[in-house]
Amino acid sequence: MCGRYILVQKVETIEKRFNVIAPIGLLWKASYNISPGQMAPVITSEHPKYLDLMQFGMTPFWAKKQMYLMNARAEGDRNRENNPQYSGAKDIISKPAFRKPIRSQRCLVIADAFIEGSTNEGLDNPFMVYLRNQERPFAFAGLFDEWKDIKSGNIIKSFSIITTTSNELMLKIPHHRMPVILDRNQEQVWLNKSTPLSRITKMLRAFPYNLMNAYPISSSIKNPKNNTENLVQPLGERLMMESDIQQNDEIHLQGMGRYKHP
Repeated sequence: MCGRYILVQKVETIEKRFNVIAPIGLLWKASYNISPGQMAPVITSEHPKYLDLMQFGMTPFWAKKQMYLMNARAEGDRNRENNPQYSGAKDIISKPAFRKPIRSQRCLVIADAFIEGSTNEGLDNPFMVYLRNQERPFAFAGLFDEWKDIKSGNIIKSFSIITTTSNELMLKIPHHRMPVILDRNQEQVWLNKSTPLSRITKMLRAFPYNLMNAYPISSSIKNPKNNTENLVQPLGERLMMESDIQQNDEIHLQGMGRYKHP
C-alpha cells in the first residue's frame, strides 16, 4: 500500500519536469506528509498539459457517501497472498470502483518519495523510499474520479494510487505491496486515452529495486498534522548499499511555489 508520500518541489519545477502549465491561482504547499484527505498535484488524462490539485483518496462517482480509496490493487481480488512472483491477470479492470477510471480516467501522481512501514508494524517503523540519483519528482500511476455530494452540491475530484507486488527492496522493510512507479517514457502513454488497455495493464509492475533505496525515519510521521523536514531525517542505515561516490539523496525543502505568468 501507499498511504503517505512526499512532494516538496516548487510548482515551477513540476511544470518543467512534466512539461505542463499550472493554472493561474493554483497554489501548492510543499509537504513532507501527504496523507488521505489532503490536496495534492496530479496530471490527468483529461487535461494532460495542465497541473491540477485533487484530493488523495478516491471517491467513486456512484458512491452514496464520501470514501477515501487511497490505493487500487493492480491484481484486484487475485493474489491475496501478495506473492511477489505473481504474473497473472490484472483484475483491477473489473473492480467496480476502478473499471471505468483504468480505461479513461488515469493520472500521474507526482511525488519525491513515499513512506512505508513494515507489514506488521506499519508506521510504527517507517521508511522513506526514494529513487536513486536524485530522480525526483517522479510519477505514480494513478486513477481519478469526480463525486457529487448530494447534500451540499459540491463536486470533489479525488485520486487513488495503484499498487502492485513488492520488489526486493520493499521486501527488506519488509512490506508486501508497493506503489506503481512509471518510467519517464511511460508517462505520456499512461495519460493517452487511446492507449490499449492491454498495454496499460502491462505497466502495473514493480519498479526495478536497484534504482531505489530506503532508510528508517521517525514514527512521528504517523500523525498527518506533522509536516516538517525533520520527519524524513535518516535514523539508520540505508537498506541497500550505494557507491562511495554518489549524489546527496536526502530530500530538502524546496519551498512553496505558485504559478505566475511572466
